[in-house]
This record gives sequence, C-alpha cells and structure tokens, in this order.
Amino acid sequence: MEILPIDAIVYNQNKVRINDCLAPPYDVIDADYRQELLSRNEYNIVNLILPVGDDCYKNAGKIFDSWKEEKILINTQKPSIFYLVQKYRNQKGALIERKGFIARNKIEEFDSKKILPHEYTMGGPKEDRFNLLCATGAFFSQIFMVYDDKTKKIENEVYEKYKGKKPFIDAFDDSGTQHSVYLIDDEDDIKIIQETLLDKTLLIADGHHRYETSMKYAKEHKENESAQYVMSYYTNAQDENLIIYPTHRIIEKEISPYDLLKKVAKYYNIEIAATKEDFLNRIEQENKNQITTGLVLKDDERFYILKLKNGVKETIEAQKELQNLDLVVLHEIILKKELKYTDSELMSQEGIKYEKKEKVAFDSVKENKACACFIMAYPKMDDILNVSRAGLRMPQKSTYFYPKLLSGLVINPIEKVDND
Repeated sequence: MEILPIDAIVYNQNKVRINDCLAPPYDVIDADYRQELLSRNEYNIVNLILPVGDDCYKNAGKIFDSWKEEKILINTQKPSIFYLVQKYRNQKGALIERKGFIARNKIEEFDSKKILPHEYTMGGPKEDRFNLLCATGAFFSQIFMVYDDKTKKIENEVYEKYKGKKPFIDAFDDSGTQHSVYLIDDEDDIKIIQETLLDKTLLIADGHHRYETSMKYAKEHKENESAQYVMSYYTNAQDENLIIYPTHRIIEKEISPYDLLKKVAKYYNIEIAATKEDFLNRIEQENKNQITTGLVLKDDERFYILKLKNGVKETIEAQKELQNLDLVVLHEIILKKELKYTDSELMSQEGIKYEKKEKVAFDSVKENKACACFIMAYPKMDDILNVSRAGLRMPQKSTYFYPKLLSGLVINPIEKVDND
C-alpha cells in the first residue's frame, strides 16, 4: 500500500487549549453533547464535523476558512506522519496502550483487494459526508485501518525513538482515554513506515462510510492528485492491545420470554450461569471453541448461556467464513427466521437496537424497555480477516474498535471545490 505523509493542518496550541477543541466521531454526538463541546471552546472541531444551519455544509466551509485566516488552524512546517498512542484502563483496571500512526494512503477500489471492507454501509451517512467534503475540501477524521506485520518493524524502529519525547499533542477525551501524538517529519523514519506497508493489505476497521465517500470524491476529481489519497490511522493486527468489542442485540419486538426461549432451544443448547460475572466469562471461554452467545430475558433473573448445536450453522445459506460468525448465525436463524425481522428492519434498527455497552444492554431488559437482549462474545480478528479476504461482509455493527479516534488531532486538506 502506498503511504504518504500529510501536509497537515493542526490546531495552533499557542492560541487554543487543544483538549477543549477535539471531539469524538460525528456519529456519536447528539444535539446536547454538541452544545457541551462548543461550551468548552468556540473553536471546537464539532463546528466542522457536525455543522448546523440552513446550508450547514457551506457554513462549515466558511468556518474552516475563517479559522485558517485567524491562525487558529495552521500548517505544520513539513509533511509529517503522526504517531498516536492511546492509553486507558479497561473494566478490570488493566492499562491498555494501543499504538498506531496517522498518514495518507492511496484510495483503492475494493476489487483490487488492497483495501478490504468488512461491514455494510448505508446511503444517508455517505451523502452527508460527501457534501461536507465538497464544501470544505478536507478530511477532519481518519479512516481506521489495520495492517499485519508480525515483525513489528514500525513499533521497534520508529516508535522507540519517540516514546520518551514530549508529545506534539497530549489530550484526554471524556472517557478518560489519553491521546498522545508524536510528530514524525524525519525522512528516514517516514521511509521505514512507507516500506513496511508497501506490500501490506489494509482492512477497514472503522469508517466504511467515509472511505466510500473518499472513493466517490476521488473518481469525480481525477485531476486533483491530493484527492486520490485519504487520511487514515493504521494499527498493527499484531498489537496485543488492539481490542475489538462486540455490539449486543436488544430485542424490542413484543414476544414472551417463554416463547423466545422455546425458539432459541431449537438451535442452541441452553445452560444457566450462576452469576453475571460467570455469565460473561463463560461466553468468552466457550466461544473460543464453539459459537456461544448470552441471553437475558425480561422478568427473568437468570443468565442463559446459548451454545450452538452441532450442524446448525451449516444450514445457513452463506459461505463458510460467514457461517463461523456468531452474529450471522443469530441474525439468520433467530432474528430473521424465528422472529421475522426483515433485512430492512435490521439495517434501520426497527424493533431492535445495537448496543456497545454491556450495562445499557442489561438495563434495557431489567427496566422493561426491551423483552430480551443477546450478549455477544468479543469478535476475533482472524474471523474478520477471513471474511474480508473472501470478499464478504459482516452484518452491520458487528465490531466496535475501542477507543475511538478523536476528530481534530490532524486535518488533511485537499483542494477545495467551489460549488457556488
């Protein structure tokens, strides 16, 4: 994969407190949180990634231009790559430190097999991001890419040189995750990164909508060389701290717990866990060898372990790479066949919700907001790679790569197109 440094625009830290200007991805920001971000600093990046007004995209373009004129946003001195280290503590208190870097990669069609998607996308978000890109001529957030390098060459030969230095940016998000960014403009270090990824395939971990938006923009602006590249964050599949969280399925359709359990029992062997902690631990342990899912029911204090019966997954009309996924089995056999959800309902989350946080999933049932919740096991990177390499895609919201990347750390400008 062709990797290039970025002629980057960054916040001028002599004029603003960087921590007050960053934001999570646009799609997790509601109206109240948007206002909270703006209350911290009028120059918060949310003005650009989630603009408002009758012509919100044009407004974003004007704001972007004015911030550059005011020197709130400035250019780095040289084209650079930005090494990002994210630190946080998991639920058990262990320190997690995920490493990667921000640069540009050549935009490739999926047919080339150089860049692999793993989830389906929807039209609405792509149109929104395309309009914003046309109005501003810049990428404000990164596509999350995963590459595979067992030698860990970049970590060992580049990061080791910088990790003891003062970060170029050091910020904390609202979840407590620390984001430390090291600016790399040394040509030898950049060359190591470029050569390491030259023969690598990239998997899109997060940002499918934005990547497909960049593909469309590149096709429509073939004369613009900078538009043929997209800003991404790259992390090594061999990083032990690359953790993928599941997304649980909350069932909001009316069905009695007894009837649901009867339907589930056709396909799964059912066991009962002694405690919630035992329940969550057993889902993970059992799923290493056999598809295993958890189930909690309204008006039922028990925790059900669902272990897929032999021969069931082979009845699904799908390639074997998909048959091995717990979510595909759940969607095809329980949600679609037994509970009669349509593909459209699953895609638009009608009568069902996809929830990343375990507590929210449990509480939805406990508080009678839903009749049941399926608790999923942590996705396996090998399964995701196998699906992607086969040219297939997983169900929507199958994976949750945590922590999310902050918007505003680095801005990648491409030539602005005047649509007036």
